[in-house]
Amino acid sequence: MIIQEIDFTLKDGRSALIRCPNDEDIPGMLDYLRITAGETDYLLRYPEECGKYTAEGEKTLINRVNNSENEAMLVCQIDGIIAGVCQISWSKSIKTCHRASVAVAVLRDYWGQGIGTRMFQELIEIAKKNEKIIQIELDFIEGNTRARAMYEKFGFRITGIKPDAIRLKDGKLLNEYSMIKKIR
Repeated sequence: MIIQEIDFTLKDGRSALIRCPNDEDIPGMLDYLRITAGETDYLLRYPEECGKYTAEGEKTLINRVNNSENEAMLVCQIDGIIAGVCQISWSKSIKTCHRASVAVAVLRDYWGQGIGTRMFQELIEIAKKNEKIIQIELDFIEGNTRARAMYEKFGFRITGIKPDAIRLKDGKLLNEYSMIKKIR
């Protein structure tokens, strides 16, 4: 799904652009995946697992998502850098087409600039344009207080816990929380 580009201003005054990814973004997206994986324990990958992401694979993903009727991916670009990526998807199945799933991540250098909030606003708008979608769902990992605060700001509420769902390299186990926001 393609969305119209969105220009906005970061909290520090810099200009940012939210748009659908294209083939020129592939090197930046590969860097983004590797860098974000090393900045936090709250994503489902470590940097050394990013070798599976290839330019060809990213090209296939971008083309599939941009041509999809039931998913969208957005990038936030600042001064030529992919600073954040978010995605929304929903099923075409009769029994589950009322549920959309979302995810968002931002490079640490850009935390606190309003990128996650602005991208989340757009994901919610995409969901609201589909009259079948009545709820948006997401998961987050225990300890990710920044993300949880943003999700709660948007009206998401915790609906479930998957105990010990995440195991870090040091053996520490973390819970994964499910959240839902009703939009209708």
